[in-house]
Order: sequence, then C-alpha cells, then structure tokens
Amino acid sequence: MRHIAFPALGAWSLAVALAATGVAAEPPDTPAWNPRAAATYLDGEMEWWSTWPNAARDHGTFCVSCHTVAPYVLARPALAAALKETELTPPARKLFDNVATRVRLWNEVAPYYPDQRSGLPKTSESRGTESVLNALVLSTRDSHTGALSAETKQAFDHMWALQMRTGPLDGAWAWLNFHYEPWESDGAPYFGAAMAVAALANAPSGYAESAEAKAGVDRLRKYISSGFDAQNLFSQLTMSVAARRFDGVVTLAQRQAAATAVASLQQEDGGWSLSRFGTFARVDKTPLETASDGYATALAVLAMQPDGSQTFQPVLTRGLAWLQSHQDANGRWVATSLNKQRDPGSDPARFMNDAATAYAVIALTAR
Repeated sequence: MRHIAFPALGAWSLAVALAATGVAAEPPDTPAWNPRAAATYLDGEMEWWSTWPNAARDHGTFCVSCHTVAPYVLARPALAAALKETELTPPARKLFDNVATRVRLWNEVAPYYPDQRSGLPKTSESRGTESVLNALVLSTRDSHTGALSAETKQAFDHMWALQMRTGPLDGAWAWLNFHYEPWESDGAPYFGAAMAVAALANAPSGYAESAEAKAGVDRLRKYISSGFDAQNLFSQLTMSVAARRFDGVVTLAQRQAAATAVASLQQEDGGWSLSRFGTFARVDKTPLETASDGYATALAVLAMQPDGSQTFQPVLTRGLAWLQSHQDANGRWVATSLNKQRDPGSDPARFMNDAATAYAVIALTAR
C-alpha cells in the first residue's frame, strides 16, 4: 500500500461520513477530554484486535468487526486532525492492508464463518457483512485523495453483487446474526444498510452518483425509506445520522421524529442508556444496565444535531457535558453488553467500550 499522510484526513471520519454538522459548542465549565488518551486507547484496541486469536482468519488476515474495527476506522482520523498527526498509525496501516488483501483475494479467502463450521446460512451472512464493511473501510481510506482506488472499486463491486434482490431484505445485505444486539441480531441488516450509506457518502470521485452504482443505490434507498418507521430507536438513530449526506434515504421529518424521541430519553445526569433504544433482553436473564453509557450518549448527540434550528440545544449541551466528564483515565468511554452480564476484565467486555470510545470521539470532534 502506498504511503498515506494524515493532514487532509479531516474528511475521513464519521463526522463527515455520517454528516456530523452543527453540534453545539462545547458546554462551559466542564472538564476537557483528552484526545491523546483516546487515540492511544483506540490504537491499542485496534492492535489487540488484529492479533486476537478469535479474530484471525485465513491468508494471515483478521475479520472486520462492527464493534472495534468499523468504529475505529471512522473515528481515528478525527483524532489525527486534532493531534496534527502526519502519518497513519501502524494499527491503521495494518487494517488497510488487511482489508485490501481480502478484497484482492475475495475468491480465495474463506468467509468469516463458513456454513460447514458455523451452520447455514453463515457463509452468505459473512459475505454480505464483509462486503459492506470492506467498502466502508476502503472508501474512508480513499476519501482524502479524491480518487477511488481500484481495490475500493472492487470492494464496491463485491458489495453490489451480494445485495439482496428479493424478499424482505431486498436492497440490503444478508448480515451476520448470532442473536447478539445491536450489531448481530434480527434487525442488524438495517445497521448494515447504514454502514453502506456511510461507505457511499465517503466514496470519492462521485462514485455514489455513477451509472455503475445507480441500480444498487436506488434499491438501497427503497429498502431504507420503506423500513425506517418499523425500526427500533437504535437503528433509526444510526440511519438518521448516516442519511444526512445521502439524499432520498430518510426524510427530515423522520430524522426530527427520531431526535425528538431520543431527546425525551435523556437521563438526569445528561447521558443516555443504550438499553432504552430498543426492546432488549439478556440471554443470561440478568437485568440490563440502565446507567448512562458512552455509546448511547454519543449516538444521541450525533442524531440530535439541529437542522438549522436550536430545538435540541439544551439537550445537546448536557449530552456533550456528559461525554466530556466521563472519559476514563485510560482514554476510553464505557458501555455495557445488551446480551449478557460480562466480566469487565474479559475480552468480550472490551467490545462495547471500543464502540463507545470511537463514537464519543466522533461526537466531540464533530463541528
């Protein structure tokens, strides 16, 4: 892979990929958060994931996860801009090389979870999920150059080839479903569609408006717009943020309705709890955590960015204050599993913290 410098990477972040504009100014009299500590934490988690045996796949590659890798690639450039970094970090370079390898060897690499090992229909779910996430990673990598690379074009070709053309998922992708909320569940294809929107919004060279993308984009828009009202609040918020830079997906009225709904769920401390963004139940029958967490609070802040109004200004100010005052000393923000009570020191417990930290960074750097 060619050398890529960071200075122009301000556009290469969820703040741009998901159109984070108009966030309220930093609230007064709140402690400053530490971008350097957040960067160190996220780089460390990306390096850990790339070497974690459970993430390893064939041909010396590792899988791209919704909880650690995708948030990292969307958030890390915002930190690079804040810290005036001039080069990619080693974990970022490793990630791009990894995804480029899997794209080039698409017909040779095994799916993340083959049917023979994980049961039907895990091969199709794996391929659909990976095709979207590969396009997301490489399109964000390319966004600062203004030119779509051959391997990113190839990743989009894979994505369109696997787009569903019939049934309830017409316009979306088969998505990994291990019955784990919120990314690997019955409703997760809608989250996957939001990631496809982010990939297209970030793709340079006008790719999303190109003739080769038109049929797939039209089908994706229809899937998203027709299904928005039936989604839980988590999916609505994720999609409403993604759709701000992608016309014809979600209406302004739908975005404002989702923002109004989440504003009503703000807790006394100014944050939000992910457990209130849907109807969730843990498989181990333990009670869901209801305290405010970094992931829900960041997502709420991003989704409530005003469209030319100050409707949510007081709510946003309190949400930003919560984020600024809840960064741990090691740079992270914390969230807890919707699926089971985790040992805080276990590897799976890191997943929600990784997502929370990345999204908190995005919310705090979006201006």
